[in-house]
Formats: sequence, C-alpha cells, structure tokens
Amino acid sequence: TITNSAGSGNITIGSGVTLLSSTPAFHAYLSATQTISNDTVTVVQFNTESFDTDSAYDNSTYRFTPQKSGKYYVYAGILHNPSSSNNIQQASIFIRKNGSEITENFFASSTNPADSLTVVNSIIVDLNGSSDYVDVVGQQAVSSGTNRFSGDTTKSRTYFGAYKIGA
Repeated sequence: TITNSAGSGNITIGSGVTLLSSTPAFHAYLSATQTISNDTVTVVQFNTESFDTDSAYDNSTYRFTPQKSGKYYVYAGILHNPSSSNNIQQASIFIRKNGSEITENFFASSTNPADSLTVVNSIIVDLNGSSDYVDVVGQQAVSSGTNRFSGDTTKSRTYFGAYKIGA
C-alpha cells in the first residue's frame, strides 16, 4: 500500500517505510569569471540559480539556509582557470557550515603545475532549519597571471547545490 502523508511530500510504503521529499533543494552556478586574490580564501559568488524549490538559496550572500531541519547532501565544484597557462600550484574548495570549514578538497603541485582544473567536494550535514547555513569558499595559488574561478552563462562550470535527504 502506498499513501501520501496529507500533502507533506512524504510517501509511506506498506509497513511504515517513509520516503521523504528531497526539498528544499537548489542548484546555483557562477555565470561569469570571478577574479580573486592569490592564495586567499574567497567566497565563491554563485550568482545564478538553475532551481531553488523553497527560495532557500540567497544569490547575494551565496548561502543556502533551508528552513526545514534535517540531513542535507551538499555538493560543489570550482573550475580553477587562471589567466596564465600551466601555473596552478594549489587549488582548493571548502564547504562551510555557519562560516566554519567542514570539508576540504585540494590540488597541490609546485613541480608540475596545472593549466586549469576542477576541484569538487561533497558532504552530508545536519542543518537546524532556522539559522544554519552552508556556503562555499575557494583558494588558488599561481606562479603568475591573474587568479580566477571560471564561470559561464550556459554551463555549470563552477557550481553549488544541496538537497534534503532525511530527517
């Protein structure tokens, strides 16, 4: 037997197994290249939303603040693409909760620098549904040229998203 729990978005199957709605959910991306300072942790300006089911993502503060408590799958990727070729010595991405880093992924190579690369990250995090938020910061160190996170008006080259996975 499958029943809908009175408009809650939850579905109960047979003997009480409940599938939760995966909202709030959003996906945002950087629509233009963002110039950053060398070797400085910088908030990524994900300014364009592909979707935002509950208006929980703010594209002026670049934060996701869901108003429903629960566990959320959070994911992000930064395309590091400085102006000079073969000079990325370090490239990082951090997902933060309430301004504190909760996970980091990075590339580092001073002897064999990269031209451009995407660093991705994801984590499952508990959010309280009232004041907790998540955002993404990045860092890039280059030997020469201008530091940049790459954006695009039609593709999610540098992106950030989340969706609820459970209570």
